[in-house]
Amino acid sequence: MATFDVLLPVKNGIAFLAEAIDSIVHQTFKDWRLIVLDHGSTDGSVALAKTYAERDARVIVRSFPEAQGLSGLLNCGLDLCDCKYVLRQDADDVSLPDRMEVLARTFEADSALVVAGSLGDVIDAGGRTIGKIDMPTGRHGVAAGALFRTPICHPAAALRLDGMRRLGRAGGPGVRYGEDFIGAVPAGRRMQVPGLAEDYFLFGQLALVAPCMNIDRGLIKYRWHGANVGATKHLAQMQVALNISRYLAESVSILHGVAQFDPAPFCNHGERLFEIEGQTDFSAEYAALRQVLLKIVPASEELERELAFRKVISARAKATMAARSCSYAMRHGVRPAESNTISSWMLHGLKKQPILMLKPSGLFP
Repeated sequence: MATFDVLLPVKNGIAFLAEAIDSIVHQTFKDWRLIVLDHGSTDGSVALAKTYAERDARVIVRSFPEAQGLSGLLNCGLDLCDCKYVLRQDADDVSLPDRMEVLARTFEADSALVVAGSLGDVIDAGGRTIGKIDMPTGRHGVAAGALFRTPICHPAAALRLDGMRRLGRAGGPGVRYGEDFIGAVPAGRRMQVPGLAEDYFLFGQLALVAPCMNIDRGLIKYRWHGANVGATKHLAQMQVALNISRYLAESVSILHGVAQFDPAPFCNHGERLFEIEGQTDFSAEYAALRQVLLKIVPASEELERELAFRKVISARAKATMAARSCSYAMRHGVRPAESNTISSWMLHGLKKQPILMLKPSGLFP
């Protein structure tokens, strides 16, 4: 049994696959196994991965062309895992050399921790840094933000395997991608997410029921290019993410016996806000949100920050939002995701990026 099993899914990803695999092979921490999960590649990705397997017994290649979406593929990978920690990486991303070493120390320091993510750089197809991965840090930061955006960067995550297997409904397989493993919502209405935002569904649920955190340190290079799902299927991904936010809010109301609220006005998936039928004042909705977060997240600096930021964006009139954001920055500073969210709203209508209008029938550009 290795300390880390790395799940690396690939489908026609030969352009960056060698660099991704090399970043695992050259880790300073050596007790790992890399499981390359092929999803029906036809571009030589499998042959390339097998050359690594021939040189290093820690690399194995498995093909699951019949897997249903990325969720199904990763679940096939989970079934193969026999390790302490499951590490995620995509076939176009790059782990920094000490990534496993830092994550192993983090898990060893906190035996209750189930998920440990990190920050990192965003790079383009040529490897140039074009941005930063910005996620809430600390134990309570992940829990406080989970209803409004993905709280963990998927390819930057590691998960404690025995903790995952303990969680979930009685008699079930534990944590699975794309499935409701909490089971608070009645069976006839339980959500499934085969793709597009399977990471948010997984980490959003985990943040509600288990200790999760992001290390305040960059450990990965996340590649953004024209083939990313977020680029090719942006509107569909945003709709699925919104559906998940609402589903998580319903699960929270059932689990904790609190009044249900709609998180949509406060979501910043993709660091953007939704326009909701021209409404600009969400003060009443914010009051409901505040009561829920005070109930489910322990008093902490992270909770205070989350509530303060959601209050800033509860006012969509630009002058009010600008004044509140200045006050917020003076007290809390501004993280990139927060700054980008506010800027995208303040400048909407001046950019080519369309406004996302939320109507009863769904999202429209």
